[in-house]
Amino acid sequence: MHVAHIITRLIIGGAQENTLHNVEDQVRDYGDRVTLITGPGLGPEGSLEERAHRSGADVRLIPEFRRNLHPIRDWSSYRAILRLLQETQPDLVHTHASKAGILGRWAAAKLGIPAVHTIHGASFHYGQSRPAHVVYQILERHAARSTAKFISVADAMTEQYVAAKIAPREKFVTISSGFDVEPYLHPLRSRDEVRSQLGLLPEHLVIGKVARLFHLKGHEFVIEAAKPVLERYPQVRFLFVGDGLLRDQYERRLNELGIRDRFVFAGLVPPTQVAELIHAMDIVVHTSEWEGLARVLSQGLIAGKPVVSFAIDGAKEVVIPGETGLLVPPRDLSALTAALCELAGDADQRQRFGVTGRARFTEQFRHQTMTRRIREVYNEVLAGRL
Repeated sequence: MHVAHIITRLIIGGAQENTLHNVEDQVRDYGDRVTLITGPGLGPEGSLEERAHRSGADVRLIPEFRRNLHPIRDWSSYRAILRLLQETQPDLVHTHASKAGILGRWAAAKLGIPAVHTIHGASFHYGQSRPAHVVYQILERHAARSTAKFISVADAMTEQYVAAKIAPREKFVTISSGFDVEPYLHPLRSRDEVRSQLGLLPEHLVIGKVARLFHLKGHEFVIEAAKPVLERYPQVRFLFVGDGLLRDQYERRLNELGIRDRFVFAGLVPPTQVAELIHAMDIVVHTSEWEGLARVLSQGLIAGKPVVSFAIDGAKEVVIPGETGLLVPPRDLSALTAALCELAGDADQRQRFGVTGRARFTEQFRHQTMTRRIREVYNEVLAGRL
């Protein structure tokens, strides 16, 4: 089959890596013809454009296709998508993320091409202005009319879209966002080697967070919880993996609290290094205020680490209290502090949660499993048009 994937930008991020795994698997494992339509990989997160060009897909870059709303650029991007779909004539269009999802499905509908859309995270969400929230819901309802099937990365996404009356429940299917699980099962470098390179000692108990240093990612909650955690467990160290525009702000706050030396900033690293950094941790913490299903949660569990997460969106589908980790109410600093202290003080519980998480989620989150299930959706949609 010939599938056109459309995504706004190829930065290093969960939705983008999900899409590229899908593209690579289709080309390599199924012999599909794939067209990948995207904007520039601009941003401090780093770019996946080079990897896309190695995937075997026909990559088509639209220079004006950007994340932020901009009526003139967005109209130009829509026209460019329309031209590219007319030129390449795919059997099916698969859109990803908010803006690409709306513009791509509109273009597919105009040309009579069936469309599938993956909800990596709701386009209307916490932290948006009220007008943006309303506008995105209106746009999603309009685009849903020409969507043959929605793929949710978590059941929580389906619940949010059904509650907002975007589309009926029967249009949705949940398929976990896959990745390469092998480095999380068998890291290339040892835990001791990675920790030594980061300046971490064998006696340190490392609490780590993997996310851009950006708004709504919630690093500030970890920073504020750190001091009371350190008062009880002085051997704890905190590891932030990722970079972004809020780094200076976070470092200033750590200096004010007098605990800057207890934090290691690994900075921006290639996706291939994330696994070994997670293996260097003892506890994975995730405090985003909005996210479909953060892949670091499943990555941490498959690496055998217990996780602490805010109870948002799809987190509760992998962070099972008493089995794989601890859930705390969003933005609840005292609950977050208590959860981190609980795991810091209980090595047996940390090990038990990690072992259970690895056994429970490894197969579910293999990218090969994801792509197989997505192709089943494609076949279902295409069969319905015969």
